Amino acid sequence: MWDSYISSYINGALIGAGLIVAIGAQNAFVLAQSVRREYHWQVALTCMLCDAVLITVGVFGLATVLAENHTLLAAVRWGGIAFLLWYSVKALSRALSPQGLYANQNRERSFARVMATTLAVTLLNPHVYLDTVLLVGSLGAQQSSSAAYAAGAVNASLLWFTLLAGGGALLSRHLARPVTWRILDVLVASMMLVLAFRLIQTS
Repeated sequence: MWDSYISSYINGALIGAGLIVAIGAQNAFVLAQSVRREYHWQVALTCMLCDAVLITVGVFGLATVLAENHTLLAAVRWGGIAFLLWYSVKALSRALSPQGLYANQNRERSFARVMATTLAVTLLNPHVYLDTVLLVGSLGAQQSSSAAYAAGAVNASLLWFTLLAGGGALLSRHLARPVTWRILDVLVASMMLVLAFRLIQTS
């Protein structure tokens, strides 16, 4: 029995890590907040909690519901496209505006605003649902222990966001140069645009 639990846990951890570690909108945002040292641990914790909830409900049934509801999937997809396009424009404007760049470095945003953006980056990104709910959830249903599998995937998320928040803050002195922020914002904008257009092509 323990062998099946351990096997399911390892499978969940490996699959979860493979999906979560991939560079995406959520990871880019957490890294940017960590470099700023602007509520970065709260941001990371919020992402962990969201992943934990989505993985759990996906493994225990929501994946099937979403897969059968094409209207809901379409709504999630187009809402995500709109958000990704908006966020890419914001990032690109910061990269192209020196005044905006320095202003953003010197002015701390409110906790409520940062948390709202964190939730938007996490919950308005369709890839979060496709990965954590549909893919992780559907694979979890095939495991001998769904609970152990879900625990492994959740723990992979906890470890990754802890490393991302801590590593970004640790290296913030080296990464917080204006030229680094320009490059980071351009990369974030490009990433958001690519994700948006891929979603448009598949819609």
